[in-house]
Amino acid sequence: MTKPPRKPSQPLLRETEAPIRSRPRKPRDPAQPHLPFDPMPDRVEPCLALLKAKPPRGPDWLFEVKWDGYRVAVHIRPNDVRIITRGGHDWTDRFPTIAAAARKIGVATAILDGEAVVLDAQGRSDFGALQRSLGGRGGRQAAGEAILYAFDLLYFDGHDLTGMELSGRRHLLEDLVGESEGSIRLSQEVEADGEALLAAACEHRLEGIIAKHRDSVYRSGRLGDWLKIKCVQSDNFVIVGYELSASARGGIGSLLLAAYRNDGLVYVGSVGTGFKERDAVELRQMLDRLKTKRQPVAVDKKGVVFSQPTLIAEVEYRAWTDDGKLRHASYKGLRDVQDNAAIYKLCE
Repeated sequence: MTKPPRKPSQPLLRETEAPIRSRPRKPRDPAQPHLPFDPMPDRVEPCLALLKAKPPRGPDWLFEVKWDGYRVAVHIRPNDVRIITRGGHDWTDRFPTIAAAARKIGVATAILDGEAVVLDAQGRSDFGALQRSLGGRGGRQAAGEAILYAFDLLYFDGHDLTGMELSGRRHLLEDLVGESEGSIRLSQEVEADGEALLAAACEHRLEGIIAKHRDSVYRSGRLGDWLKIKCVQSDNFVIVGYELSASARGGIGSLLLAAYRNDGLVYVGSVGTGFKERDAVELRQMLDRLKTKRQPVAVDKKGVVFSQPTLIAEVEYRAWTDDGKLRHASYKGLRDVQDNAAIYKLCE
């Protein structure tokens, strides 16, 4: 039996419900010692979730919804705001509403860790809609409808919080962001049985859940402090061409996909569902500009147009066939190299 979602924690070491605000800066009294402020980093390498088939058990784990968007860090300083992608690129101009909301947060300095998303009519994150709002792969349009779901606080008012346990960072984050429904929102923490929560997430057609060890400090990389459990498997594959179709939208019957094995690419099947007409037309235009007569991988099919292995597609699938092909694959969207999209690697 699942427990009800936990209400946001009360402000840490504070007896008022007023929002956290930095005190005005005053000239330092020469008679007083220097305060031990930590320098604000230009970038923090993100903590990444390790993929697991089942959620962990026990009271040491906290759970959240898994959002499907672009991982970003929002750097707030007295005179500016920067939004940095997982790969270290400045995308402040692409998320203007998030940047504007960050400027209104009552704090002098902070780094919020979270996911920039666009929600569908049911409140689910829609990666395809996010990409379209940005102008497609490599697009530089401003995604005005994008919001940030903040799930961690790495730096706060002159202090590095990465050495603090997660539960403490969450207390401060909840107090800072509150229950806003604006362009910066709190990714709610849920205390529940992991398997029951995963079942509920899948029933509501969410991507999955994230499990985090409540006592963990913030460690960069994929070290197992955070875990991701998906309702449907999804990974990134290289598009190496397409099958022509006179009846399909955009003239694309299916996309040919490849994964890495050692240092080379191997054909892993095709995907012919999941893209809308606009997606198909744009894909056809991009792939035709990348046409090549040299086959990137061995494919025994007719009516194939091969392309240079440049575009990276995120694909959902149910399983692998015995001969190493994707089963029941569905296209989700193109991943950007700037987002450090990791191409699937096959076992040797």
